Amino acid sequence: MMRPDAKVEKIYLYPKPVDFRKSIDGLAALVELGVKVAVFDPVLFVFLNKPRNRVKILYWERNGFVTAPRIPH
Repeated sequence: MMRPDAKVEKIYLYPKPVDFRKSIDGLAALVELGVKVAVFDPVLFVFLNKPRNRVKILYWERNGFVTAPRIPH
C-alpha cells in the first residue's frame, strides 16, 4: 500500500485525461504548467486516462517523485 511520508495537505485531480505512457517528469510538468501548484508541496496529484478506468498518483517524497498506478478490477 502506498503511504506518503509527509502529511498530505491536499489532493488534486488533474482536469484532463492523461496518456499513461508519460514519465514521472512528464506528469510533474503537467502539474506545474496546468494546475499551477508546486510539485514539492505535501500534496497528491491524481491522473485519469481517457476511458477513466485507470488511476495514476504522483507525489514528492523526501528525495524524489513517487508514482503509483492503480487499475481497479
